[in-house]
Amino acid sequence: MRYFGIVLTQFFVFLYCKCLWRSLKFVVRKFTGSCELQRICYNNKHGARRTHKIESSLRYSKHELLQSALSVHPDKVEKTIDDIMALKKINPDTNPQLGISLQASLLQVVGYRSLVSEVEKLRREPYDCENAEHEEMLLKLWKELRPDTPLTGRISKQWCEIGFQGNDPKTDFRGMGLLGLHNLLYFAEHDKATALQMLQDSLQPKHNEVGKPDWEQKNLDKAIGYSFAIVGINITDLAWSLLVGGALKTHLYNVAPEIPNLLHFQQTFCYLMQEFHRFWIEEDPSDIMEFNRVRSKFHRRILRQLKNPDMALCPHFSASDLHLVNL
Repeated sequence: MRYFGIVLTQFFVFLYCKCLWRSLKFVVRKFTGSCELQRICYNNKHGARRTHKIESSLRYSKHELLQSALSVHPDKVEKTIDDIMALKKINPDTNPQLGISLQASLLQVVGYRSLVSEVEKLRREPYDCENAEHEEMLLKLWKELRPDTPLTGRISKQWCEIGFQGNDPKTDFRGMGLLGLHNLLYFAEHDKATALQMLQDSLQPKHNEVGKPDWEQKNLDKAIGYSFAIVGINITDLAWSLLVGGALKTHLYNVAPEIPNLLHFQQTFCYLMQEFHRFWIEEDPSDIMEFNRVRSKFHRRILRQLKNPDMALCPHFSASDLHLVNL
């Protein structure tokens, strides 16, 4: 009986999508004199609300031209908009704003696809210690986070001071490849004060009110609870999952005027690092073994925020202008 109910529900959904929905669109167009794309553009402000609806309208259209518009090259967006206007018999002279709105939203859609490809390419590229560019980036990360402490050697226990697990950081980049290093270096360079503060906090005793003698006497051998670089790689994984899963569309469609790019993704990473730091302190975990629980809870919080179509995680374009967390 339950199986029959599921089949019946799927049948009605199919019937609605294939027949009733399109019939309803036809009736509304005859009644209003406007196609669905016009109504979306005229009734929604620029941002995720409008772009999500335009993306959905194009994806489920019966016209091949409209479906293929979602995967065109950014350089061909303007031509594609002209073709859509012609297909819908919309006069661009009497509807000048429509073409502009459609173009902005379509650039966001195709730009997001390009960004996913770019980020995935970085993630799949392994760290290569024989690559001079990779090595230069890694050494630059050390200089940004430890400007007053010379690195004694490429293979050194000093790397643990900035939160790597062993003597050679290259092994920690396996999961996220070069993407993890790119994000950490961007954070250290473009929001240096916050990165240094977070690093310092991560190395401090968890309960700062406890004096050193009491600390040693009570054997409270805990820092604030995490390794800075490892957390950065973990938050890179979180940001990547939000991106490829599509949840980050809401944020990027609201902050990127047209094409989202790698810079927007890295700024989002900076915000997530700051927010996770604050969230970790609020959760007050007993030790690092609770990291996965706290991370999962933090992930769920971000996903809930991104369900709001007007949500922008970090509205400013410059990471140093975020000022969202007082560390």
